[in-house]
Amino acid sequence: MTVDLDRLSPVPLWEQLASILRGKILEGGRPIMSESHLEGEYGVGRSTVRQALEQLRAEGLIVTIKGRGTFVVPRGDAKAP
Repeated sequence: MTVDLDRLSPVPLWEQLASILRGKILEGGRPIMSESHLEGEYGVGRSTVRQALEQLRAEGLIVTIKGRGTFVVPRGDAKAP
């Protein structure tokens, strides 16, 4: 089930997307889909997806490995936000 973004909210779309993905990660470590998949699933542009993923990287929840993809960091390894 996809949670819809509130396009009328004063909260930027990238922050809403980061919040949704953060919740999914904390619920069960769901793998992060590709940027293009996230674009299509949430109906947002690449820059919105990249900003959301950058926020999650900064929080230590995900790591991107060039040429391999973006992965959820195992909980014991994540730094506290």
